[in-house]
Amino acid sequence: MSGQGVAAYYSSTTPLLPNEDDRLSQESVKDVSPEKKDSFQCQCQAWRPSLSKVVEEIKQLYAIALPMIITGLLIYGKSAISMFFMGKLGKEALAGGSLSIGIANITGYSVISGLAMGMEAISSQACGAKQWPLMGQTLQRTIAILTVSCLPISILWLNIEPILLFCGQDPVISTVASTYLAFSLPDLLFQSLINPLRIYLRTQNITIPLMLSAAFALALHAPINYILVYHLSLGIQGIAVAVALTDLNLLITLLLYLCFSGICDKTWQGWSLECFDEWKPILCLAIPTCISVCLEWWWYELMIVLSGLLTNAPEAVATMGILIQATSLIYIFPSSLSLAVSTRVGNELGANQPSKAKISSTIALSCAVLTSFMAMSFMTTMRNAWGQIFTNDKAILSLTAVVMPVAGLCELGNCPQTTGCGVLRGSARPTLGANINLGSFYGVGLPIAALMGFFMDIGLLGLWLGLLAAQVACAIVLVIVVAITDWSVQAKRARQLTGINAEEEEEVQSKFQGLLSVMLVN
Repeated sequence: MSGQGVAAYYSSTTPLLPNEDDRLSQESVKDVSPEKKDSFQCQCQAWRPSLSKVVEEIKQLYAIALPMIITGLLIYGKSAISMFFMGKLGKEALAGGSLSIGIANITGYSVISGLAMGMEAISSQACGAKQWPLMGQTLQRTIAILTVSCLPISILWLNIEPILLFCGQDPVISTVASTYLAFSLPDLLFQSLINPLRIYLRTQNITIPLMLSAAFALALHAPINYILVYHLSLGIQGIAVAVALTDLNLLITLLLYLCFSGICDKTWQGWSLECFDEWKPILCLAIPTCISVCLEWWWYELMIVLSGLLTNAPEAVATMGILIQATSLIYIFPSSLSLAVSTRVGNELGANQPSKAKISSTIALSCAVLTSFMAMSFMTTMRNAWGQIFTNDKAILSLTAVVMPVAGLCELGNCPQTTGCGVLRGSARPTLGANINLGSFYGVGLPIAALMGFFMDIGLLGLWLGLLAAQVACAIVLVIVVAITDWSVQAKRARQLTGINAEEEEEVQSKFQGLLSVMLVN
């Protein structure tokens, strides 16, 4: 595809993306010929897969998901190591570091991660359609968008201390938090490169390098922390710099792989000034995806804030932190499955295989349900032991044991919900996902959490019951949306999104079928 072709694709798809599939859905129900009805019946039969096809799809899903699970566990290990060194520096460093990490997640990393996912649908569908130049162009444009997004985030981080003091935070803790954020600015830029590169590789079903680069970076993380904190006596600054250096090592490893493997020769045609043009189609996907990600990330931070307003605030906040560590660990598994199904659905839609996209989404949701029961069992079984990893305080341990089974019930909704969001991303419907998250978490969950936690005086348990209501509502709606999806319409949208003229394609196919029938008759 030439540069003009790519530009034509972007300009032609601009009206489609914000409105998603409304227009196409209306057109698809008009003037349905008997031949198309017969074709639809054949597709319905194709959507009933045999056992061998189910097994093959599970293999393809977990060929992507398993390396992503290991990568997620390695990243989780990096956070645990950072928290360990913060704890060694003292109570103020731990409190300030924890506060700064929460601020960084809310205002920085959630935004970068969400915006980067805007390229997921385009990249995966372009890979399925073999529109290789489009993948490189999308990567470049996403990196440019994320780099520009770092500027306002950096300004906020550099001026966070007066904001924290205005909000009534302790001066010492505010100083520690602002210092950590200031020294984390390089990491913000590194994440703006790492996130698009991960999506770029994963949507091509290349996941092993992501896992190996994360393992290499983690292996150096603890030694870097030790040298900076103890030998150079940099304190909290050293921990922030260590995180940045670890991500830099990961980034360098990925770039070396791209340079010497030759795996992306077809998709990468060098940097071009076109990366600063035609941002609108990507932003139309990136902004709703970012909103959807942020709404979910921010909910957990809001839960911590609400915990601080309870009568037993110290125990509630500590317990909330312990429970979030557990849910963060478990989230790696449905999140990896979500990334896998997003790639599979996008690839199949790009390849004009709507029946395979439907099969993939259905099997992924079934796997998510199984994962949710395993997660619930883990949370229930570990309710007495998990808290002891972090504290010996009897009040906190007792509260953790009471709330943890409810947190386990939340996983019954969280796993299918997370996987359903992956299906929507792969089919380029992030606005729908953002609306569902908004309505479920803030329209259903937040009022119930406030009612039970404060007005009914159930406390921390009431807050988690609100989250349970939100997760269940979100999961039910997403499953219904996926179940009623017209996958033929989504395949047409994918052809438009990747710049393939659907009418010309159908005309070529009809001519070929006509020629074949003439040959058979003769």
